[in-house]
Amino acid sequence: MTLTSTSTSFPIDLGAYRPLALDLAQADLTGSQRADLQANIALCRDVIVFFTATGAARGVGGHTGGPYDVVPEVVLLDALFRGNPDRFLPVFFDEAGHRVAIQYLMAVLQGHLPAEALLRYREAHARLPGHPELGLTPGVAFSSGRLGHLWPFINGLALAHPDRVLVCLGSDGAQQEGDDAEAARFAVAHGLNVKLLIDDNDVTIAGHPSDYMPGYDLESTLAGHGLATLPGDGEDLDDLHRRLRQAILSDGPVALINRRPMAVGIAGIEGSTHGHDVIPVDKAVAYLETRGRQEAADYLGAIPKPENPTGRRGSGERMAANRNVFGDTLVEILGKLPPEARQHQVLCVDSDLEGSCGLAQIRKAYPEIFVRGGIMERANFSAAAGFGMEQGRQGIFATFSAFLEMCISEITMARLNGANVLAHFSHAGIDDMADNTCHFGLNNLFADNGLEEGNSTRLYFPADAGQMRACVQAVFEDPGLRFVFSTRSKVPNLLDEQGRDLHDADYRFQPGRDEWVRRGNDGVIVSFGESLYRCLDAVEQLRDEGLQVGLVNKATLNVVDEAMLAELRRQPFVLVVESFNRRTGLGSR
Repeated sequence: MTLTSTSTSFPIDLGAYRPLALDLAQADLTGSQRADLQANIALCRDVIVFFTATGAARGVGGHTGGPYDVVPEVVLLDALFRGNPDRFLPVFFDEAGHRVAIQYLMAVLQGHLPAEALLRYREAHARLPGHPELGLTPGVAFSSGRLGHLWPFINGLALAHPDRVLVCLGSDGAQQEGDDAEAARFAVAHGLNVKLLIDDNDVTIAGHPSDYMPGYDLESTLAGHGLATLPGDGEDLDDLHRRLRQAILSDGPVALINRRPMAVGIAGIEGSTHGHDVIPVDKAVAYLETRGRQEAADYLGAIPKPENPTGRRGSGERMAANRNVFGDTLVEILGKLPPEARQHQVLCVDSDLEGSCGLAQIRKAYPEIFVRGGIMERANFSAAAGFGMEQGRQGIFATFSAFLEMCISEITMARLNGANVLAHFSHAGIDDMADNTCHFGLNNLFADNGLEEGNSTRLYFPADAGQMRACVQAVFEDPGLRFVFSTRSKVPNLLDEQGRDLHDADYRFQPGRDEWVRRGNDGVIVSFGESLYRCLDAVEQLRDEGLQVGLVNKATLNVVDEAMLAELRRQPFVLVVESFNRRTGLGSR
């Protein structure tokens, strides 16, 4: 499988990469080897800054700091793979899949991709998504899955290849996930020849683990599981080589803990949480210019701003992010509670995504009820549920929709314990998500997994900001588990047939009730969430062609509205349009 090259040449010469073979029998680097490795590190870091910044310029996002950080480890591994081909399973496994830029760069250097393909990083249909996926991109040899989930899988590979050394790039953020604790114990118990190279930069999306998780120490945690650890400076090339060689020549699992500031050497983002995300274009241009990469800097400056060609007939001009409206509405509700009651009745637990899920507003307004839980979605959901076990209390929880699948057992336990939880799962569906299967929120209806008898679990997916606000207001005090979904992208305000806001200040959301957006007798489309405004555009176009197709907003996903169902039975057809998995979504019901 090959990718079609673009007509634009790549502005950095990747032919300058110096393929190097390092023999494990050699204890120290020679001067020429050190110079070649340093040149390769500088080249690869420049390239990563450049092509990830094209994602920022094109509006598809990405991640720069993570792949930039681990370049020394990958360049050394590349040389060791070449020099000792019978010693390794030569794959740069990475449990922090958002660092995929380094995978794409190595695929180019190994001849699987043309360099020009990198100019389409995270672009739709370019097969360069935000996380590595096996079988999609030439040269990518594995699927990372979600953060902190790959190490147990690599343990199985180690059992299948007992005569080979396997490496796994890790991170201090990934190590917060519970899967890694289990993987560590398994690897130690079975003496697996897995070597971890952990980037310990003390940065996650929402902060610094040393600040929000006192007591958590990566070296002590891994040593507590019985793992041998080799901590050191990740930017000291000779020390990194020495420790890596020692780990490889040792039997059993070993973890190199490589300490460095996030995005070291990049002015404006070094050591900050901004380094986790894609580098802003202006910061990338400044970096490239200081590195003498003027052609690459000029390329970035010439990328036009993206335009969204999607039609929005039947919708207004106001665009709003429902993921933020969720938090704004809760701040309004909580502001009406007396301080003592607010602190007694509500606990908000974040999973390192406060800015992405609307919880940052709650932290800023009411820090006394806010808990920074780190990258531990299952434990954090259970903490929110445990707080909400008593009548009159409730936990508030939020994370990405893709991570809902990780919390199924905890959701069941919360339901069995009669817990009250208002959970917000943002980034649902695939809208405006330049990513791949493991990060699309496709199976949100998995949350509705309780028995029919006495089931109070409710799933809601509001269509615009007005409905999101009304929905949160309506369900805030309801008992049981309430799941509210939103997209990463903004959505427009929906209009009625007279051009007025469909969900204005007088609108009241009624849980369990489906709503007509447009009535018609030539068939009906049933939809929800961000798919609704797209369907409305289609319905309006069909009306111009003389077809009176109706449109129903099913914002409550898991309750049958018998009155609406009776109306739909009289229609010539009913079409369900959604951005969820066909096998598990609304249409499958």
